[in-house]
Amino acid sequence: MAVSSGTFSTFLCIKTTSFRNPSTPLSSLRFASHPAAKLRLVRAVTSATESSEPTATNKRVSRGIMKPRPVSPEMQDIVELPEIARTQALKRIWAYIKEHDLQDPQNKREILCDEKLKKIFEGRDRVGFLEIAKLIGPHFL
Repeated sequence: MAVSSGTFSTFLCIKTTSFRNPSTPLSSLRFASHPAAKLRLVRAVTSATESSEPTATNKRVSRGIMKPRPVSPEMQDIVELPEIARTQALKRIWAYIKEHDLQDPQNKREILCDEKLKKIFEGRDRVGFLEIAKLIGPHFL
């Protein structure tokens, strides 16, 4: 488990010769006539983080669109779960659309809604695929 201390590290970088030639001795590295000309200040910021491997004491908590939320009964008819994350709901809606062959054959970006989808998509007959994510929002309680 890696843990960093959340500090600022400041150090100076000196412009050096190419590292492609490993035979170049360190004594050949020299400052220019004005030493500050080739020096630059570099600041590295680290934050206190632990490794992302979940353990018995360190479990990941889902947040945002990954957090399972209760859904409306209309949405439950399609996703078949009372509580689901937005991302998983969208995947299941797409699986339903593909399974029932509801994409418009001429324009695959359009979805032809059946009765179950009309309940979710505000009673519309056709929905653009980019509108789906917006239209499912009210069905998450």
